[in-house]
Amino acid sequence: MKTTNNIFVSCEQAKYICDKNQYGEASALEIIQLNLRLVYCRVTRAYSKRNTKLTQMIEKSNIQAIDVSQKKVMKQKLHEELTK
Repeated sequence: MKTTNNIFVSCEQAKYICDKNQYGEASALEIIQLNLRLVYCRVTRAYSKRNTKLTQMIEKSNIQAIDVSQKKVMKQKLHEELTK
């Protein structure tokens, strides 16, 4: 991604900055550039809104992952069944 000191960014750059901002990796200049773009670009606003909604839904989802030891046992059983 090409970085410039320009205050105005393209829609694609704004989407990239939006993604970085969701994870707290955007610099102060990038946040300013994103906010400026959000003022006048409805495509970027819609993308940002969907991105925020997706992030919130994932955080609220209460996903429970399988324990590593259980995963190994399942993998071994699957491998045994496939080799029969």
